[in-house]
Amino acid sequence: MNVVFDAERLRNPASGLGQFCRALGAALLAEQPAGATVTVIAPRKQLGTFGQGARHIETRWWHRFRSPATPDVWHATHQDAWIRPPRDVPVVLTIHDLNFLERADYSARRKALRLATVQRLVDRASVVSAISAYSASVVGEHLELRGRPVHVVHSGNPLDTLSGPAGAPTDRRLGALAGKRFFLAMGVLHPKKNVHTLLPVMREFPDSHLVLAGPANHPYAREVEQRAAALGVGDRVLIPGAVTDGDRRWLYEHCDALLFPSLSEGFGLPLVEAMSLGKPVFASRLTSLPEIGGDAARYFDSFDASSMAGTIRRGLDEYRSNPSRRSALIAHASRFSWARAARTYWHLYAEAAGDARARDR
Repeated sequence: MNVVFDAERLRNPASGLGQFCRALGAALLAEQPAGATVTVIAPRKQLGTFGQGARHIETRWWHRFRSPATPDVWHATHQDAWIRPPRDVPVVLTIHDLNFLERADYSARRKALRLATVQRLVDRASVVSAISAYSASVVGEHLELRGRPVHVVHSGNPLDTLSGPAGAPTDRRLGALAGKRFFLAMGVLHPKKNVHTLLPVMREFPDSHLVLAGPANHPYAREVEQRAAALGVGDRVLIPGAVTDGDRRWLYEHCDALLFPSLSEGFGLPLVEAMSLGKPVFASRLTSLPEIGGDAARYFDSFDASSMAGTIRRGLDEYRSNPSRRSALIAHASRFSWARAARTYWHLYAEAAGDARARDR
């Protein structure tokens, strides 16, 4: 069985979708059954990501109109996949989220158009999966599945693909934090991440810094900088942009806690990353985050600065006074495994291929 794995989103390797493609692709190769092969479609700069174990095809604009390969199964790795699979090849579709439905800056018409695009992918798919039970429930609510199930396949921990512990950070700005207390927020700087709510919280922790690590190309990043300056905490808020794998691990290893007040997530990879290193996690109660954080995380009851600061203080006091908290966080994170996800996907590939063969008889 030959599987095409659409890793086009490696064009932004620091994004959640980029990390998903890289980590799952590597796990699929490690877990591939005897006789199975993987063909990866990826941008030119990322063609060597999976080494000699896979055949690689460079992403081209014309793949939107003409398929570059004819495998036994095609894996469309996200709900906005645009590379065209061959007409008669079964497709396994992974849906991460439908977060655009919650965007205040989208008109009803724009939301409807995007939803219709995802519906066409669902109609084309033989098997539909989602990265969390929350995302699966949203898919079932807004898309027509025609009686098909949505298979929940949790993502793994991106840090599992990195060797550790991390050395000194390559970014000098991060190196200047060595020996200092700091909180970490990890992820693309976008309004849905809601990190501006952390700025007034920093006034309650005058001896701590805040690192907002992740791609910072959206205008929201500048807005956050301006708000931080206006609140008088700008000198303690660092926005380094996308960080290297090693620097990302260093940040997790040395932070006091992960702060994740996101408004909308399909999964929440940073929660798993932080917990895998035994770090306390403070997150919103919205969308998928309680599912992923479980009882190991602590949650903000509101986005009021005083309330958030109180949640953080109580959680840190509990963490420091209870040695078992660290081991509980690590144990919870271990539930999320790329190897387990890859084995599940190989099963779904076989299911899709088998259904296609049955229809051809």
